[in-house]
Amino acid sequence: MSTHAPTPPAAKGASPLTAARTLATAARVLRQLTHDPRTIALLLLIPVVMITLLRYVFDGAPQTFDAIGASLLGIFPLITMFLVTSIATLRERTSGTLERLLAMPLGKGDLIAGYALAFGAVAIVQSLLATGLSVWALGLDVTGSPWLLLLVALLDALLGTALGLFVSAFAASEFQAVQFMPAVIFPQLLLCGLFVARDRMAPALEAISDVLPMSYAVDGMNEVLHHTAVTGNFVRDIAIVAGCALLVLALGAATLRRRTA
Repeated sequence: MSTHAPTPPAAKGASPLTAARTLATAARVLRQLTHDPRTIALLLLIPVVMITLLRYVFDGAPQTFDAIGASLLGIFPLITMFLVTSIATLRERTSGTLERLLAMPLGKGDLIAGYALAFGAVAIVQSLLATGLSVWALGLDVTGSPWLLLLVALLDALLGTALGLFVSAFAASEFQAVQFMPAVIFPQLLLCGLFVARDRMAPALEAISDVLPMSYAVDGMNEVLHHTAVTGNFVRDIAIVAGCALLVLALGAATLRRRTA
């Protein structure tokens, strides 16, 4: 008879994703956030401050604010959620919290889904504040429904969360996590169509922009800006952004290590 002790659930592989463990993880992350007012300020106030600053930069040219304000409603949440999520997840790794959690009957999917759910809840508040301020206080002129703007902003924030969770697997310090911004975010920012229409770029750059999710986030915002009804292009754009977020979350779960280096 074998004398080996039974293998603990965590060592056998990822446990099946369960709602209870996912919600418990999300609640833990939200509790941590409530004790970090600087992070809360970064997540909720910085997008509001930036969009307000932009409005008054173009005070003499409100049509310019209308042209780019909607796009930035999708870009600001993506950037802030990417930055905060990558650093927060890396802290879990370097402090040993992640290793202790995964030694319990907690699957990688539970952990990633819990983080996504927690930061997704914050993203809802962030998107509500930024979109409401832009449309009803700063006078952003939108042809379509503001609720569609909110939908795209929320999906962009979730995409930023997914990207942050994914890249944290490849960073050994918070400084390295921040260093991923030029590699992951800045190329998308330059090629998303914010500064020049994508069809006016060099063909090689246009081809690259066609596979970057931020391009479709900006396209989706522009569809709402110029059309009263939901268009086929809008449905395509939000489907691509949502699909990219789910794909990156799955990659994040696959690259999640049980032991810190």
